[in-house]
Amino acid sequence: MYKSAGQMNAAQPLYPAIEPFDQRMIDVGDGHQIYFEQCGNPDGIPVVVCHGGPGGGCSPTMRRYFDPEVYRVILFDQRGCGRSKPHAGVEYNTTWHLVADMERIRALLDIEAWLVFGGSWGATLALIYAQSHAERVRHLVLRGVFLMTKRELEWFYGGGAGLFWPELWERFKAMIPADEQDDLIRAYHKRLFSGDQNEEVRYARSWSAWETALASIDSRGSSSFGGSGAYARAFARLENHYFINNGFLDESQQILSNMDRLKSVTGTIVQGRYDLICPPKSAYELSKNWKKSELRMVGKAGHAMSEPGITSELVRTMNMLPFRFGW
Repeated sequence: MYKSAGQMNAAQPLYPAIEPFDQRMIDVGDGHQIYFEQCGNPDGIPVVVCHGGPGGGCSPTMRRYFDPEVYRVILFDQRGCGRSKPHAGVEYNTTWHLVADMERIRALLDIEAWLVFGGSWGATLALIYAQSHAERVRHLVLRGVFLMTKRELEWFYGGGAGLFWPELWERFKAMIPADEQDDLIRAYHKRLFSGDQNEEVRYARSWSAWETALASIDSRGSSSFGGSGAYARAFARLENHYFINNGFLDESQQILSNMDRLKSVTGTIVQGRYDLICPPKSAYELSKNWKKSELRMVGKAGHAMSEPGITSELVRTMNMLPFRFGW
Protein backbone atom coordinates (compact mmCIF):
# COMPACT_ATOMS: atom_id res chain seq x y z
CA MET A 1 0.00 0.00 0.00
CA TYR A 2 1.31 3.45 -0.95
CA LYS A 3 0.39 6.52 1.09
CA SER A 4 1.60 10.09 0.77
CA ALA A 5 2.62 11.63 4.09
CA GLY A 6 0.69 14.70 3.05
CA GLN A 7 -2.47 12.72 3.80
CA MET A 8 -1.44 12.23 7.43
CA ASN A 9 -2.49 14.22 10.48
CA ALA A 10 -0.53 16.89 12.38
CA ALA A 11 3.15 16.48 13.22
CA GLN A 12 4.09 14.07 15.98
CA PRO A 13 6.85 15.32 18.33
CA LEU A 14 9.66 13.21 19.73
CA TYR A 15 9.25 11.80 23.23
CA PRO A 16 11.29 13.31 26.09
CA ALA A 17 14.78 11.95 26.64
CA ILE A 18 14.90 8.82 28.81
CA GLU A 19 17.80 7.08 30.49
CA PRO A 20 18.60 3.37 30.02
CA PHE A 21 17.69 0.94 32.79
CA ASP A 22 20.31 -1.51 31.50
CA GLN A 23 23.68 -0.92 29.82
CA ARG A 24 26.11 -3.73 29.01
CA MET A 25 29.09 -4.86 26.99
CA ILE A 26 28.92 -8.45 25.76
CA ASP A 27 31.66 -10.57 24.25
CA VAL A 28 30.51 -11.89 20.88
CA GLY A 29 33.76 -13.63 20.02
CA ASP A 30 36.28 -12.88 17.27
CA GLY A 31 37.87 -10.27 19.54
CA HIS A 32 34.72 -8.08 19.50
CA GLN A 33 32.71 -6.65 22.37
CA ILE A 34 29.29 -5.15 21.65
CA TYR A 35 27.64 -2.36 23.62
CA PHE A 36 23.88 -2.50 24.06
CA GLU A 37 21.31 -0.77 26.24
CA GLN A 38 17.65 -1.04 27.18
CA CYS A 39 15.31 1.81 28.03
CA GLY A 40 11.60 2.46 28.40
CA ASN A 41 9.23 -0.12 29.90
CA PRO A 42 11.01 -3.38 30.91
CA ASP A 43 7.71 -5.21 30.35
CA GLY A 44 6.81 -3.32 27.18
CA ILE A 45 6.75 -4.30 23.50
CA PRO A 46 10.37 -5.06 22.55
CA VAL A 47 11.88 -3.11 19.64
CA VAL A 48 15.49 -3.30 18.50
CA VAL A 49 17.05 -0.32 16.70
CA CYS A 50 19.56 -0.83 13.87
CA HIS A 51 21.60 2.34 13.39
CA GLY A 52 22.94 3.53 10.05
CA GLY A 53 26.34 3.74 8.47
CA PRO A 54 27.69 1.09 8.69
CA GLY A 55 29.67 2.71 11.46
CA GLY A 56 27.29 5.35 12.75
CA GLY A 57 26.60 4.06 16.25
CA CYS A 58 23.45 4.60 18.31
CA SER A 59 22.65 7.87 20.07
CA PRO A 60 20.35 9.04 22.91
CA THR A 61 18.08 10.72 20.34
CA MET A 62 17.19 7.31 18.92
CA ARG A 63 15.43 6.48 22.20
CA ARG A 64 12.97 9.34 21.65
CA TYR A 65 10.98 7.79 18.78
CA PHE A 66 9.24 5.39 21.18
CA ASP A 67 6.66 5.90 23.91
CA PRO A 68 8.63 4.84 27.03
CA GLU A 69 5.43 3.61 28.69
CA VAL A 70 4.72 1.24 25.79
CA TYR A 71 8.05 0.07 24.41
CA ARG A 72 11.08 -1.81 25.69
CA VAL A 73 13.74 -0.23 23.45
CA ILE A 74 17.01 -2.05 22.71
CA LEU A 75 19.82 -0.12 21.04
CA PHE A 76 23.23 -1.51 20.20
CA ASP A 77 26.45 -0.30 18.60
CA GLN A 78 27.37 -2.57 15.71
CA ARG A 79 30.86 -4.04 15.54
CA GLY A 80 33.64 -1.48 15.31
CA CYS A 81 31.66 1.65 16.14
CA GLY A 82 30.21 3.67 19.00
CA ARG A 83 31.14 2.08 22.33
CA SER A 84 31.76 -1.35 20.86
CA LYS A 85 35.35 -2.59 20.69
CA PRO A 86 37.73 -2.61 18.89
CA HIS A 87 36.91 0.85 17.61
CA ALA A 88 36.99 1.10 13.80
CA GLY A 89 37.88 -2.61 13.63
CA VAL A 90 36.95 -4.41 10.40
CA GLU A 91 38.26 -7.92 11.10
CA TYR A 92 35.40 -10.40 11.56
CA ASN A 93 33.02 -7.58 10.72
CA THR A 94 30.46 -8.50 8.06
CA THR A 95 26.71 -8.30 7.61
CA TRP A 96 26.41 -11.89 8.78
CA HIS A 97 28.38 -11.21 11.96
CA LEU A 98 25.94 -8.36 12.73
CA VAL A 99 22.90 -10.60 12.12
CA ALA A 100 24.41 -13.17 14.52
CA ASP A 101 25.06 -10.41 17.09
CA MET A 102 21.41 -9.37 16.96
CA GLU A 103 20.32 -12.94 17.58
CA ARG A 104 22.75 -13.19 20.48
CA ILE A 105 21.26 -10.07 22.09
CA ARG A 106 17.70 -11.30 21.52
CA ALA A 107 18.44 -14.68 23.11
CA LEU A 108 20.33 -13.09 26.01
CA LEU A 109 17.32 -10.89 26.78
CA ASP A 110 14.93 -13.85 26.42
CA ILE A 111 12.83 -12.07 23.80
CA GLU A 112 10.79 -14.43 21.63
CA ALA A 113 10.14 -11.88 18.87
CA TRP A 114 10.66 -8.13 18.52
CA LEU A 115 9.95 -5.18 16.26
CA VAL A 116 12.97 -4.22 14.15
CA PHE A 117 13.48 -0.50 13.46
CA GLY A 118 16.22 0.77 11.15
CA GLY A 119 17.15 3.51 8.72
CA SER A 120 19.55 3.73 5.77
CA TRP A 121 22.13 0.97 6.36
CA GLY A 122 20.04 0.12 9.44
CA ALA A 123 17.16 -0.65 7.05
CA THR A 124 19.48 -2.95 5.07
CA LEU A 125 20.50 -4.81 8.21
CA ALA A 126 16.90 -4.99 9.45
CA LEU A 127 15.77 -6.54 6.16
CA ILE A 128 18.58 -9.08 6.04
CA TYR A 129 18.00 -10.00 9.68
CA ALA A 130 14.27 -10.45 8.97
CA GLN A 131 14.97 -12.58 5.90
CA SER A 132 17.23 -14.76 8.04
CA HIS A 133 14.98 -14.91 11.14
CA ALA A 134 11.44 -14.08 10.02
CA GLU A 135 9.92 -15.94 12.96
CA ARG A 136 11.64 -13.49 15.34
CA VAL A 137 10.19 -10.34 13.72
CA ARG A 138 6.81 -8.88 14.75
CA HIS A 139 7.00 -5.93 12.35
CA LEU A 140 9.65 -3.96 10.42
CA VAL A 141 9.83 -0.16 10.48
CA LEU A 142 12.26 1.11 7.84
CA ARG A 143 13.45 4.62 6.95
CA GLY A 144 15.47 5.79 3.92
CA VAL A 145 15.71 2.37 2.28
CA PHE A 146 19.12 1.16 1.11
CA LEU A 147 19.21 -2.27 -0.55
CA MET A 148 23.01 -2.53 -0.77
CA THR A 149 23.07 -2.82 -4.56
CA LYS A 150 25.71 -1.82 -7.07
CA ARG A 151 23.26 0.64 -8.63
CA GLU A 152 22.89 2.54 -5.33
CA LEU A 153 26.65 2.67 -4.72
CA GLU A 154 27.27 3.92 -8.25
CA TRP A 155 24.64 6.62 -7.73
CA PHE A 156 26.33 8.02 -4.64
CA TYR A 157 30.00 7.35 -5.40
CA GLY A 158 29.89 7.42 -9.20
CA GLY A 159 28.54 10.89 -9.89
CA GLY A 160 24.74 10.58 -9.79
CA ALA A 161 24.24 12.50 -6.55
CA GLY A 162 27.05 14.81 -7.66
CA LEU A 163 24.78 16.20 -10.37
CA PHE A 164 22.85 17.96 -7.58
CA TRP A 165 25.90 19.18 -5.64
CA PRO A 166 28.61 19.57 -8.29
CA GLU A 167 30.85 21.80 -6.16
CA LEU A 168 30.90 19.31 -3.26
CA TRP A 169 31.35 16.39 -5.65
CA GLU A 170 34.41 18.10 -7.15
CA ARG A 171 35.90 18.57 -3.68
CA PHE A 172 35.23 14.93 -2.80
CA LYS A 173 36.90 13.74 -6.02
CA ALA A 174 39.79 16.22 -5.74
CA MET A 175 41.18 14.30 -2.76
CA ILE A 176 42.03 11.50 -5.20
CA PRO A 177 44.49 11.65 -8.16
CA ALA A 178 42.73 11.89 -11.54
CA ASP A 179 43.91 8.44 -12.66
CA GLU A 180 42.09 6.80 -9.69
CA GLN A 181 38.82 8.73 -9.86
CA ASP A 182 37.01 6.07 -11.88
CA ASP A 183 36.58 4.02 -8.66
CA LEU A 184 36.35 6.33 -5.67
CA ILE A 185 35.34 3.60 -3.22
CA ARG A 186 38.56 1.69 -3.99
CA ALA A 187 40.67 4.86 -4.05
CA TYR A 188 39.41 5.97 -0.64
CA HIS A 189 39.84 2.42 0.66
CA LYS A 190 43.56 2.59 -0.10
CA ARG A 191 43.88 5.73 2.03
CA LEU A 192 41.44 4.86 4.81
CA PHE A 193 43.44 1.69 5.48
CA SER A 194 46.92 3.07 4.84
CA GLY A 195 48.19 2.47 8.38
CA ASP A 196 48.97 6.19 8.78
CA GLN A 197 46.33 7.36 11.24
CA ASN A 198 46.66 11.05 10.33
CA GLU A 199 46.10 10.23 6.67
CA GLU A 200 43.20 7.92 7.53
CA VAL A 201 41.49 10.68 9.55
CA ARG A 202 42.00 13.25 6.76
CA TYR A 203 40.36 11.03 4.16
CA ALA A 204 37.72 9.90 6.65
CA ARG A 205 36.67 13.50 7.18
CA SER A 206 36.32 14.00 3.43
CA TRP A 207 34.31 10.76 3.06
CA SER A 208 32.03 11.66 5.98
CA ALA A 209 31.57 15.28 4.86
CA TRP A 210 30.31 14.21 1.42
CA GLU A 211 27.57 12.09 2.97
CA THR A 212 26.66 14.50 5.78
CA ALA A 213 26.28 17.42 3.37
CA LEU A 214 23.61 15.58 1.36
CA ALA A 215 21.62 14.17 4.28
CA SER A 216 19.08 16.96 4.76
CA ILE A 217 16.79 18.66 2.25
CA ASP A 218 17.68 21.95 3.97
CA SER A 219 21.45 21.39 3.64
CA ARG A 220 23.57 24.45 2.91
CA GLY A 221 26.27 22.24 1.45
CA SER A 222 28.97 22.44 4.11
CA SER A 223 32.10 20.74 2.80
CA SER A 224 33.60 20.10 6.24
CA PHE A 225 32.79 17.41 8.80
CA GLY A 226 32.05 18.73 12.27
CA GLY A 227 32.43 15.49 14.25
CA SER A 228 35.54 14.12 15.91
CA GLY A 229 38.36 12.55 13.91
CA ALA A 230 37.86 9.28 15.78
CA TYR A 231 34.18 9.14 14.83
CA ALA A 232 34.88 10.06 11.20
CA ARG A 233 37.58 7.38 10.98
CA ALA A 234 35.30 4.62 12.32
CA PHE A 235 32.37 5.76 10.17
CA ALA A 236 34.35 6.04 6.94
CA ARG A 237 36.40 2.86 7.40
CA LEU A 238 33.36 0.74 8.21
CA GLU A 239 31.23 2.14 5.40
CA ASN A 240 34.03 1.70 2.93
CA HIS A 241 34.80 -1.82 4.20
CA TYR A 242 31.19 -2.85 3.65
CA PHE A 243 30.79 -1.07 0.32
CA ILE A 244 33.97 -2.39 -1.27
CA ASN A 245 32.73 -5.87 -0.32
CA ASN A 246 29.19 -5.25 -1.67
CA GLY A 247 27.74 -5.65 1.80
CA PHE A 248 29.05 -9.24 1.90
CA LEU A 249 26.02 -10.28 -0.15
CA ASP A 250 26.53 -12.65 -3.06
CA GLU A 251 24.08 -12.90 -5.96
CA SER A 252 21.83 -15.33 -4.09
CA GLN A 253 21.63 -13.08 -1.02
CA GLN A 254 20.29 -9.90 -2.66
CA ILE A 255 17.37 -8.47 -0.69
CA LEU A 256 14.84 -8.19 -3.52
CA SER A 257 15.61 -11.76 -4.61
CA ASN A 258 14.60 -13.08 -1.20
CA MET A 259 11.38 -11.23 -0.49
CA ASP A 260 9.46 -14.53 -0.33
CA ARG A 261 11.08 -14.95 3.07
CA LEU A 262 9.05 -11.97 4.31
CA LYS A 263 5.67 -13.27 3.15
CA SER A 264 4.50 -13.53 6.77
CA VAL A 265 6.16 -10.30 7.98
CA THR A 266 4.44 -6.90 7.99
CA GLY A 267 6.29 -3.64 7.54
CA THR A 268 6.13 0.15 7.32
CA ILE A 269 8.49 2.08 5.03
CA VAL A 270 9.06 5.82 5.61
CA GLN A 271 10.89 7.47 2.72
CA GLY A 272 11.89 11.06 1.93
CA ARG A 273 10.83 12.07 -1.57
CA TYR A 274 14.06 14.06 -2.10
CA ASP A 275 16.52 11.63 -0.50
CA LEU A 276 19.79 12.07 -2.42
CA ILE A 277 21.67 9.41 -0.46
CA CYS A 278 19.09 6.63 -0.80
CA PRO A 279 16.79 7.64 -3.69
CA PRO A 280 13.09 6.64 -3.40
CA LYS A 281 13.30 4.05 -6.21
CA SER A 282 14.68 1.48 -3.76
CA ALA A 283 11.84 2.02 -1.27
CA TYR A 284 9.30 1.85 -4.09
CA GLU A 285 10.75 -1.39 -5.50
CA LEU A 286 10.85 -2.89 -2.02
CA SER A 287 7.19 -2.05 -1.40
CA LYS A 288 6.16 -3.51 -4.77
CA ASN A 289 7.83 -6.79 -3.88
CA TRP A 290 6.47 -6.91 -0.32
CA LYS A 291 2.71 -7.34 -0.15
CA LYS A 292 2.47 -6.85 3.60
CA SER A 293 4.24 -3.49 3.61
CA GLU A 294 3.00 0.11 3.54
CA LEU A 295 5.09 2.83 1.91
CA ARG A 296 4.73 6.31 3.38
CA MET A 297 6.40 8.89 1.11
CA VAL A 298 7.25 12.15 2.88
CA GLY A 299 6.93 15.02 0.42
CA LYS A 300 9.38 17.64 1.68
CA ALA A 301 12.16 15.50 3.13
CA GLY A 302 15.58 14.15 2.31
CA HIS A 303 17.47 11.35 4.02
CA ALA A 304 18.05 12.34 7.64
CA MET A 305 16.10 10.75 10.47
CA SER A 306 15.88 14.23 12.01
CA GLU A 307 13.93 15.74 9.09
CA PRO A 308 10.64 17.00 10.60
CA GLY A 309 8.46 15.00 8.21
CA ILE A 310 10.50 11.82 8.69
CA THR A 311 10.49 12.21 12.48
CA SER A 312 6.74 12.74 12.51
CA GLU A 313 6.00 9.66 10.41
CA LEU A 314 8.28 7.42 12.46
CA VAL A 315 6.74 8.55 15.77
CA ARG A 316 3.22 8.23 14.34
CA THR A 317 3.99 4.72 13.10
CA MET A 318 5.31 3.59 16.48
CA ASN A 319 2.30 5.14 18.24
CA MET A 320 -0.19 3.38 15.98
CA LEU A 321 1.32 -0.11 15.80
CA PRO A 322 0.04 -1.35 19.21
CA PHE A 323 -3.52 -0.34 18.23
CA ARG A 324 -3.24 -1.71 14.70
CA PHE A 325 -2.15 -5.15 15.86
CA GLY A 326 -3.82 -5.25 19.26
CA TRP A 327 -0.57 -5.67 21.18
